[in-house]
Amino acid sequence: MSSNSDMRPVGVFDSGVGGLSVLRAIRQQLPNESVLYFGDQGHVPYGPRPLEEVREFSEAITRFLLDLGAKLIVVACNTASAAALHSLRQTFPDISFVGMEPAVKPAAENTRTGVVGVLATPATFQGALYASVVERFAGNVALLQNTCPGLVQQIEQGALDGSETRGILDSALRPMLDQGIDTIVLGCTHYPFVIPLIQEIVGPDVRVIDPAPAVARQVARLLESAGRRAAGPRSGTLRFFTSGEATRFKVQLPRLFDETGEVREVLWENHEIRIK
Repeated sequence: MSSNSDMRPVGVFDSGVGGLSVLRAIRQQLPNESVLYFGDQGHVPYGPRPLEEVREFSEAITRFLLDLGAKLIVVACNTASAAALHSLRQTFPDISFVGMEPAVKPAAENTRTGVVGVLATPATFQGALYASVVERFAGNVALLQNTCPGLVQQIEQGALDGSETRGILDSALRPMLDQGIDTIVLGCTHYPFVIPLIQEIVGPDVRVIDPAPAVARQVARLLESAGRRAAGPRSGTLRFFTSGEATRFKVQLPRLFDETGEVREVLWENHEIRIK
């Protein structure tokens, strides 16, 4: 490894702003790393889309980030991880990928009541990744699932605590509380942005698991083992790309994230992406 190779950026992508919850954790644990963040807001939400379509999006975004020099790719989207992580690793065998896996294992290990709530998109629940996690770790617990229809769109619009967002969460969580949940797994990277509202609804005795810190730790482990961690002391740069409107993304950024950076718009053309 040449001495400057570790200064290449980490690539992070999501269907929209949800992956900023993962980026936040990466910045806390790896402040020296430069990051390229891609929000595919032209196609948000991924949850209801066919898995094959999400795979195509994920492959094109990965190619775009690799062309910009990414040394590792974080699939900061549960739906894209469920749909595409396996095929991405086959298509790009020389690249390390870190994906999102619903935190069913820690929930199952730590629940006292044996009842766990899982909030995720339809595609995540349908994916083999989720089925595998449930089969391996959740044999002795009851999992209550809800897809929270409309919640991703509310968060994309910055409505983190409005009446409509509260209504979606109320209808998902009240029946779970009635059945005795003591733990909630967030199976969508958008959902950590409404943890304060979730906690308000469920009360202090219910634990809410944000998977982002564990993902950041895995990024750190992979970079360390490959000798690719960025050297300090300066903090890494941030560059943002959106397939939606750059002005809209710039407005959303300070609501959800405490740093800023250059925001560029991209165009999709025949399954390829170019900077506008």
